[in-house]
Amino acid sequence: MMLPMTVLPAAAIFLMLARLPWDALSWNQVPELLNAAGLAIFQYIPYVFAIGISLGLSNQTATAGMAALTGMFIFTIVTTTYDPNGVQPSMFAGAVIGVLSGWAHDRFKSFQLPEFLQFLGGSRFVPLFMSVVSLGFAWLMIGVGEGLRGWADSAGTLVYSAGGFGIFLYGFLHRILVAFGLHHLLNHVFWFQVGQYDTSDGAVYFGDMPRFFAGDPTAGYFMAGLYPTMMFALPAIAFAIIHEAREDLKPKTRKQFRIAALSSFLTGVTEPVEFAFLFVAPYLFIVHALLSGGIMWLAYELHIRHGFTFSAGALEYLINMPLAQRGWWLLPIGLAVGALYYVMFRWSIRRFQLATPGREDATRLDDWAGDIPYRAPLILQALGGKENVVRLEACITRLRLTLEDDRRVDTQALRHLGAAGVIRLGAGHVQVVFGTFSELIREEIHKHIQTDVRQIQFHSPVQGRMIRLEDVDDPIFAQRLVGRGVAFIPDKGELVAPLQGKIVHIHPSLHAIGLETKEGLEVLLHVGINTSQLEGKGFSCLVKMGDEVTPGQPLLKFHLPTLKQHAKSLETPMVITNSDIVKSWRFAPYKVVKKGQAAVMSVVLKEREIKGAEK
Repeated sequence: MMLPMTVLPAAAIFLMLARLPWDALSWNQVPELLNAAGLAIFQYIPYVFAIGISLGLSNQTATAGMAALTGMFIFTIVTTTYDPNGVQPSMFAGAVIGVLSGWAHDRFKSFQLPEFLQFLGGSRFVPLFMSVVSLGFAWLMIGVGEGLRGWADSAGTLVYSAGGFGIFLYGFLHRILVAFGLHHLLNHVFWFQVGQYDTSDGAVYFGDMPRFFAGDPTAGYFMAGLYPTMMFALPAIAFAIIHEAREDLKPKTRKQFRIAALSSFLTGVTEPVEFAFLFVAPYLFIVHALLSGGIMWLAYELHIRHGFTFSAGALEYLINMPLAQRGWWLLPIGLAVGALYYVMFRWSIRRFQLATPGREDATRLDDWAGDIPYRAPLILQALGGKENVVRLEACITRLRLTLEDDRRVDTQALRHLGAAGVIRLGAGHVQVVFGTFSELIREEIHKHIQTDVRQIQFHSPVQGRMIRLEDVDDPIFAQRLVGRGVAFIPDKGELVAPLQGKIVHIHPSLHAIGLETKEGLEVLLHVGINTSQLEGKGFSCLVKMGDEVTPGQPLLKFHLPTLKQHAKSLETPMVITNSDIVKSWRFAPYKVVKKGQAAVMSVVLKEREIKGAEK
């Protein structure tokens, strides 16, 4: 549903440009052309949805998109030929044909016909199939279309007859469904389906959004009240989180949530802020939803109409202001709402000791700049590996996945890699909120899934803080003379296996353990610096030579106070001693980790070395 939405801001820009004084430059036809271009996008929105949905369901396959476009042509021609004033192409029709085209591609992409007809087999069969299906769907809609349109009109009339309460209910449900990623389904009903507006030139527009931009004086109530929430309420929450952060974490939190606040204010993307408190205080999210509905009700009672094509941010507020009615009222309302939210959230965070970002180091969001290609493979591993991914999609702010087994998802690792939240919907359906980088992450993960490369994933061997190997206070490790890898500063005295392998070395003083994997990787775990001089004091080994171990299995225990007193440092390197066989390396962000946490590091071996290991 979100892919077609990406074209709508172009319509708003064209309509805004059409209102500029082009006649001063003697370009008298420019306003008319720009206006026509903007309205054309809304007029043909059913086609855009049909193609966009089919592409989204078929992994961007052109055959499915062409089948959907062909189906819409057939549907439109058949219905208008039967009765030009009858069934009109709508978002509903576009969605049905788009879904059917996506399904048909998955069903028939390997379809075989007799050899002399095989040219029409496989994916080429999909447009033929959809031609017949679209004809049947058009005929069905001719019979039941008037009844469905009457039902949609009745639903719209019911909502409008409820007055402000109907608007409040929409606003409340809109925010509640954000938590599950289902708000787009509700939005599309009201924005693109409910209500009809016929222009003087015979064009027909359905839904609050197209009707608003087409000039319907009754449209815009289902969008106007969202502006104060997105432009003022969510940024106020972001600043409340900043001001309640711990002093040592405040600089990082300030940087992250200023960006989140600016994103919400300018573009209306709210999930990075909302997911910062959704999981730690769900009851506060319900209060937020009730207030959002109340703001929409207030805007309705004040007869404020406004609209947008993407979301209720400041950019669209200014661009679409000439079409609004009493739109300036949204600014004082927004300022009052922002003050209310700021006070309420600062008080709640302090009163209930909420673990919002900046108060708990492990929960804060991370800086993604230029780092996506390095983290995407680690994210894939935290999702259970590419063999666990059945379907991978992304909307504006989150990855939407269908997994073989959602129990294999490492939520802590995903949060460590920058996720604002992980939502399990059951039956293998999982959503991971990464903000506006989600689509870029999806593309990187998709590239990785398509390549026949196996990542070897390392789990954290201790609980503590992960640091660069070069930062270890020992030149032997820091200069990579032993091998390449990472290091940790433990805050608990237990060492666990970072991956599956066999114990091949246990130092007599018990401070170091070596493992070997089936791929031939040789991994050394070295607890502390200069700990060999302790001669085993404070160490207790839990495995023996030749043991097969799995990720997270305890290897040894050590007494932290003893190490702090006698060792040079607690820094614990994890290195691959035969790193010459490694082709590429990936490292997670260097910060706090949990014992056994997945995806702190991963490597890909050189192909020839893998084959040698298998022999």
